Amino acid sequence: MSTVLYITAHPHDETTSFSLAAGKSFVDSYRESNPNDEVVHLDLYKMNIPHIDADVFSGWGKLRSGSQFDQLSSEEQAKVGRLAELTDQFVAADKYVFVTPLWNFSFPPVMKAYLDSICTAGKTFKYTEQGPVGLLGDKKALHIQARGGVYSEGPAADLEMGHRYIQVIMNFFGIPSFEGLFIEGHNQFPDRAEAIKQEGIEKAKQLGKTF
Repeated sequence: MSTVLYITAHPHDETTSFSLAAGKSFVDSYRESNPNDEVVHLDLYKMNIPHIDADVFSGWGKLRSGSQFDQLSSEEQAKVGRLAELTDQFVAADKYVFVTPLWNFSFPPVMKAYLDSICTAGKTFKYTEQGPVGLLGDKKALHIQARGGVYSEGPAADLEMGHRYIQVIMNFFGIPSFEGLFIEGHNQFPDRAEAIKQEGIEKAKQLGKTF
């Protein structure tokens, strides 16, 4: 049995979000094809994801200096402990599905906060004399992204930084398999928006059978 983290970063639901509509289709198809697997939905807009702030740096510094966890302040314990929970949950899973829109050439800020929370030395990567090495070489990941314009080719291709950022992080973790499923152009071509949405949903459904 595999555990899949279904990680969404959108304030709306699948009735208005093209990315979430495709994501739901993927999950439904995946569950049908893999009935023994566990799919855990992480709705980042409804989660406690501490930002890496002064309390976090202070808490980490104390732990590196030999302090015990219970010697940290209450604020440090709450934030450092929660970051550790998120990282441990990520490491324990087998597959990851990230679902985001393309906002301002990237993704919603809650996704950046989440990715920051799981970039943890000794858990998702380690430092060596040759540089950092990823520790998640037995995992696989998928990114489902809706883009109002066309960014897969043409003049806007170099402006897309959301999928590329997640790809860099997955590579940094050593994850060997990372795929992208893009629903794009529905704002640029509003007369084709519904067809674009349905095409993305069908692609997601098919991918759910093989992921």
